[in-house]
Amino acid sequence: MVEHDSLALDTIFRALGDATRRAMLGELAAGERSVGDLAAPFAMSLAAASKHIKVLEGAGLIRRDVRGRTHVCSLDPAPLMSADQWLGIYRRFWTGRLDTLEQLLRAEGAAPPPKPPLPGKEGE
Repeated sequence: MVEHDSLALDTIFRALGDATRRAMLGELAAGERSVGDLAAPFAMSLAAASKHIKVLEGAGLIRRDVRGRTHVCSLDPAPLMSADQWLGIYRRFWTGRLDTLEQLLRAEGAAPPPKPPLPGKEGE
């Protein structure tokens, strides 16, 4: 079970590791897009866009439906949720650390400021 989850996360993070694929997911977050629509902002061929889409499909991040001659893609958020849950462990870690830092800085801010040096004593 743990190995399966690890393999799924590896696939998801590998898919998310490419800026083009992340941008495609961003487009799909707004709604369905055709393969041509996803390829357009990147000045790439439909074949190149299709390779990126296959990686996203392999990770389970998107679904592709064929409607006539048009391939329409949509976002599947479930795998992103599992990645977010895994990242949540580290989010809690850093939130705890940052909360501690905030408390220290507030306590330091509450302390009286250091006294300025007396005139004529600065270089001594």
